[in-house]
Amino acid sequence: HRGAEAMFADLGHFTVKSIQLAFTAVVFPCLLIAYMGQAAYLMKHPLAVERIFYDSVPEVLFWPVFVIATLAAMIASQAMISATFSCIKQAMALGCFPRIKIIHTSKKVMGQIYIPVMNWFLMIMCIIIVATFRSTNDIANAYGIAEVGVMMVSTALVTLVMLLIWQTNLYLVLCFPIFFGAMEFIYLTAVMSKLLEGGWLPLAFSSLFLCIMYTWNYGSVLKYQSEMRGKISLDFILDLGSTLGTVRVPGIGLVYNELVQGIPSIFGHLLITLPAMHSTIVFVCIKYVPVPYVPLEERFLFRRVGQKDYHMFRCVARYGYKDVRKEDHGSFEHLLVESLEKFLRREAQELALEVSTMEAERDDVSEVSEIVPSSPAIAAEDLHTPLLSDQRPGDDSRMLGMEGSVPLLPSSSMSAEEDPSLEYELAALREAMASGFTYLLAHGDVRARKQSFFTKKFIINYFYAFLRRNCRGGTATLKMPHSNIMRVGMTYMV
Repeated sequence: HRGAEAMFADLGHFTVKSIQLAFTAVVFPCLLIAYMGQAAYLMKHPLAVERIFYDSVPEVLFWPVFVIATLAAMIASQAMISATFSCIKQAMALGCFPRIKIIHTSKKVMGQIYIPVMNWFLMIMCIIIVATFRSTNDIANAYGIAEVGVMMVSTALVTLVMLLIWQTNLYLVLCFPIFFGAMEFIYLTAVMSKLLEGGWLPLAFSSLFLCIMYTWNYGSVLKYQSEMRGKISLDFILDLGSTLGTVRVPGIGLVYNELVQGIPSIFGHLLITLPAMHSTIVFVCIKYVPVPYVPLEERFLFRRVGQKDYHMFRCVARYGYKDVRKEDHGSFEHLLVESLEKFLRREAQELALEVSTMEAERDDVSEVSEIVPSSPAIAAEDLHTPLLSDQRPGDDSRMLGMEGSVPLLPSSSMSAEEDPSLEYELAALREAMASGFTYLLAHGDVRARKQSFFTKKFIINYFYAFLRRNCRGGTATLKMPHSNIMRVGMTYMV
């Protein structure tokens, strides 16, 4: 059965082609030959069923096979541990498992990971199971039920893939689960007789993890839906005016949230709770991308919220899986302000280019409409007037007839370096930076509504709340100065 465990080798450590080749050319033939040989030996020696593996080996090859079997057990155990890490990571990515610490051990291969909590959990549970059962028979019974369960789940999933992704003929799709499912059902009925003799163990573990994953996903979906319903509309912010209905004091407020779009409901709670609001507000959302490192110049993506005099921005901070997230807060703040200044300059340049293009097109239309062929002299004189298309984008003026020149661009579309509104905004940003940063974190508590059923109240108010208290927070990987942190409590009724 060690060869069967090799099928669970982590895809993060090897490519799909290598696993397919290894299983087809090595694992499957070895399994087939070994099991056929053991079956032939049992036909000749029926009483050797207790130690069929070692009894079927010739005496000359006993010790070499013993060493190889021990090494195979170690490799198979490592493969199972790696597969467990991968399953947990994928479940976390799908929002079906609480957030735990993941360490990436390779800069090139994203799938090579290490999860300390799961590693300790597997070690402790292995010790407890061995100390409790004290017999390989019960462990073998548990392993048998687990293997048959994996086979049946694999058959069901492959059937779905054939039906939905490969779009195979419906007749072939039905033949696949009927043929393989019938054989697996025979195996299942055989191993279910050992349910009370150790077979209950994989069922207990699977039930436990099913409850954890379902509860976390159920609570997270309800919390996200509550946040989406409670988003503050931009019209409401615009109705408050640039002061946001309160006093704006110098400083930069970093409001951390999980929404990429929209204004989180926690911001409305901040406006009601705090006596004043910072002059510059940045809504920070942290996202992790599947690359080792994100260049510093590409770390932050900014977008303006509201009008210029509101000084509100949305920021998406992108981190790779090997980036140092617990960086010094001083360097983080400096990089954020520097990236925000680049965004403001680029925004001013794009606005100036857009306005200049619109003005040029309007002038082109007006110039064509003014051409009146009243006399040959005027027509000949107009030929000396340079066309608009001949003017380069950097020219500051163009000739109109023989009387002089007028500016091409209006004062509102001047270069970014000369734009007074840009200089004012940059000066306000530097003044806010000099006043300091404040990290505004939301401490959300999820509670079920009073009219909810008892089951929902128990799952949300107790089980899901317990998981949230004991898992890593969304900003747990960031290093923030405690003196600049402000936590605001908020209750989500779901």
